[in-house]
Amino acid sequence: MEVGSLPVELWRVILAYLPLRDLGRCCQVCRAWRELILSLDNTRWRQLCLGCPECRHPNWPSQPHLEPPSWREALKQHALATRTWTQNGPELQSSACLLFFRRRKDRRVWHVGPGCEFETLRGALGVVGPYDRVVLHPGVYEEQAEVALKVPVELVGLGRLGEVALLVCMEQQCPTARLCNLVFMPPWFSTVVYKTSWGHVQLDNCNFEGAQLQVRGPATCQARFCSFSQGSSAHLLGVVLSLLDSCDFSGSDTASVTVEGPPVSERNWACKHLAALARTFPSCGASGNNRSPPTGHVAGSTGGHQPPGANVKKEHVNIEDWQRRTGVDAVCQGTVIEDCWSDHSEGEEEDGGGINTINPCTLDYKIPCDHHGLSHLLKPQPDGSLPPASSPDPPSVTPEPLTFQQELDRDPEAQMLAASTHGCILRRCLFREGKGGVHLSNYGQARLEGNVFRGLNYAVRCIQNSTIVMLRNEVCECRASGVFLRLSAQGLIAENDIHSNGEAGLDIRKGANPIIVCNKIHSGLRSGVVVLGNGKGSIRSNQIYNNKEAGVYILFSGNPVVSGNHIFQGQAAGIAINENGRGMISENVIRENQWGGVDIRRGGDPILRNNYICYGYSDGVVVGERGRGLIEGNHVYCNKGCGVWVMSSSLPQLLGNYITHNCMYGLAVFCRKDPGNIEAREGNWPGQDGVGGDGGSGERRGVDGEGREGQENLNEEGELFAWESDLDSEDERHSARRSISVALVESNCMNYNGVGLYVKSSEPLNVFSNLVNSNRGTGITVLQSSQLTRLVTNCIVDNGRGGVTVEKDCRVELRGNGIYKNGGHGVSFGGNGQIVENDVVGNCGYGIQVSGSADIKILRNRIQPAQGCGIAVLGPVKGVVHDNLLFQGHPGNKKSLLHMDPGNESCALRNNSVLRHNNSCTPAPPWVLENPPPRPLASSPSGLSSSQYPSRLGISMTTRISATVESGCHSGSMFCSIL
Repeated sequence: MEVGSLPVELWRVILAYLPLRDLGRCCQVCRAWRELILSLDNTRWRQLCLGCPECRHPNWPSQPHLEPPSWREALKQHALATRTWTQNGPELQSSACLLFFRRRKDRRVWHVGPGCEFETLRGALGVVGPYDRVVLHPGVYEEQAEVALKVPVELVGLGRLGEVALLVCMEQQCPTARLCNLVFMPPWFSTVVYKTSWGHVQLDNCNFEGAQLQVRGPATCQARFCSFSQGSSAHLLGVVLSLLDSCDFSGSDTASVTVEGPPVSERNWACKHLAALARTFPSCGASGNNRSPPTGHVAGSTGGHQPPGANVKKEHVNIEDWQRRTGVDAVCQGTVIEDCWSDHSEGEEEDGGGINTINPCTLDYKIPCDHHGLSHLLKPQPDGSLPPASSPDPPSVTPEPLTFQQELDRDPEAQMLAASTHGCILRRCLFREGKGGVHLSNYGQARLEGNVFRGLNYAVRCIQNSTIVMLRNEVCECRASGVFLRLSAQGLIAENDIHSNGEAGLDIRKGANPIIVCNKIHSGLRSGVVVLGNGKGSIRSNQIYNNKEAGVYILFSGNPVVSGNHIFQGQAAGIAINENGRGMISENVIRENQWGGVDIRRGGDPILRNNYICYGYSDGVVVGERGRGLIEGNHVYCNKGCGVWVMSSSLPQLLGNYITHNCMYGLAVFCRKDPGNIEAREGNWPGQDGVGGDGGSGERRGVDGEGREGQENLNEEGELFAWESDLDSEDERHSARRSISVALVESNCMNYNGVGLYVKSSEPLNVFSNLVNSNRGTGITVLQSSQLTRLVTNCIVDNGRGGVTVEKDCRVELRGNGIYKNGGHGVSFGGNGQIVENDVVGNCGYGIQVSGSADIKILRNRIQPAQGCGIAVLGPVKGVVHDNLLFQGHPGNKKSLLHMDPGNESCALRNNSVLRHNNSCTPAPPWVLENPPPRPLASSPSGLSSSQYPSRLGISMTTRISATVESGCHSGSMFCSIL
């Protein structure tokens, strides 16, 4: 009959009465009939699938509310899976046509139950032949001794699941067996209800209540739509391959699934069939994986990360809008000038107003100074765009995250792990309301895909050189950490949704070295990822957000690679490195965290390279007490506090960073020993109620508690909590980088901040070859420096107020700097030290002002002020001023280029040269800076490191002074307390 002879709707009504076998025959009539049969997916195929007594809803147990993509395909997969146990016959190699003559097994059906052929299961098993079916009628069947299965057999419960219960202990001694629609409960003499050590067992739609399933390699197991409750578990020892699909585990007293021992070398007949079946499963996602993370409300923030050169997301950023939304205008105005601005000295006021006598601060007869050694950082790029150092807007480009496929393409090890099908494979299972989910030990192997772990003590525990592959699982609401890795465990953890756990989402310790890529790790009550006790790992392209403590926490010699992640909206620091933690932290986007984007303290010594650290509600990078580390090539911008906050008892290296558009200081170096600074360090500053103070102490308590609670968790599992034996030597930790004994700030760009560099410290500091420009306040302010601070070969240009301000009693050396076009004095100096071979040109105030009781040497500088004096010595200053070259600025400037108070007899002026204009109508300045050219001077780029930081050209500088750093301060940052 032609399909077109009746309406399609009527055909569907008629075909809805056909059984499965007849539907299959109709599909073979013709293409039109096949398409008609396939169109019954949501009607007849759905009825057949849900009506099958041997299976449940295709998305049971984790997502029974979601329909499968195709009911017919789900029924097909079920039919293929139920026949695996019968595939152990000899393969015919001679000819494919012999399959038509292959003899079918003669199967008998035996009935067990009251009034049937057999009343006991043992009696039926004594007479069954190979591949016979034993149908158990409703009832409870109990055996007082162990029952052996000696021939392949199929045991099927009649009726609905739960009507047939077995209180038996079975041992399989045959190549294959199948059990379906049965409830297993432990007999009085054993908790193990089924065990096999060499055959294959298939379990379909069975319940285990308070019982244990035991499979020992080379045996294999395939369990589908089974329920393990009331403390039931599956124990797999040395298995080569086993498959647990769509099973429900609840109420476990220990781990629900235990995988122990390496896969044995021997293989049974079912391995290749299970491997083929595993590959036919459609990829599935955990229920939480489709949720998108919250979108950042800050302009310029992006949703992901990827190394430079790949997919890049552009978003135009308006810094004024961001300041208005986050309420930082008042903060900036109230702090950037705080106790650090002294351009307008008393001597100047007595002198009649000084720099304000001539209204226009333009230099008509200025000396060209734009071709200094760092000018290439300010010039427009070939495409016409402004470089970061001169752009008035923060970076509008942040990297996008790599996809999982991109990560696999660049990592052969991850690719191999993702394709592996060894050990125990768990697909689409639900683990809930128990102590543990999956436990691997002693070289065990497991693959977990599309499972849900909810309400457990822990979801996965992998120890003792075991290997775990976790793909697209949901791990949530665990009372401790979600995933534990210990004792050289390894594996691949990818595309999982790990959230709302009581401790860390992932906990990596004791030499564990997993690959963690493309996960969502969020909403944890503690940290997102914790790496400690010599833990390692590669943590890449993850989204880590909204955790109560640090997004990534590294301590006790933890040494991971943290790369390409998006770490944002955390309630504490983005990344915290503490207690001798290390790590390679590169190319991450760290934004919108409540505390420091990166926090380094107490021996933390990471490499922090090429990260975007932005839009934080506190500081960008915090280097606290005894913090170390190489901080290189990062973009630190638009943070509400400082760009980089450094405690003077720390020893970091800051090389080639862009520190821009931060509301307070670009780089601040503080010491808590100063009692006048304690209030600010605690966070009690305008507009920041609740950010520091109590919140900080609460986090401190939380992290201290993490160590204690972690110890309790470890002791419950029988591990030793002793870090002393795991710590590496100091020499090993620092052997791969340049050794320093003084904190180093080199080749950074600090611009568009409140103040470029702010120093209030009791330790020495080296500041070399930095570009400090376009800050709203002073370029560099040294408020306290009891030991020598060296400012060498820096370029300090176009800052809103003074270029360099040095307060009373500070020890500072200025050598080889270029100080140009600042809104106040070029150098305002009230301390002790040297000002040697600097170019101070075009500043609106004095060129160099020295005041107070300073002890100073001013030697071989080239100075041209815009309006005021070239060098002004005010008050009882001691020292010498000689061999300086002073140029007249504006022709209307009537002030003396070299001024010293008449009563000063302790300061010597010698061999200074003063050049003035011949008359006010001179058409062009006759002077240029040559021999040498404008400072800072550019040197040969040879010998520089390959690191990509802004200063591609090296800067010539004098020999650096080193000194021992003592750690005696106990300080917190502007807004961050110690983690």
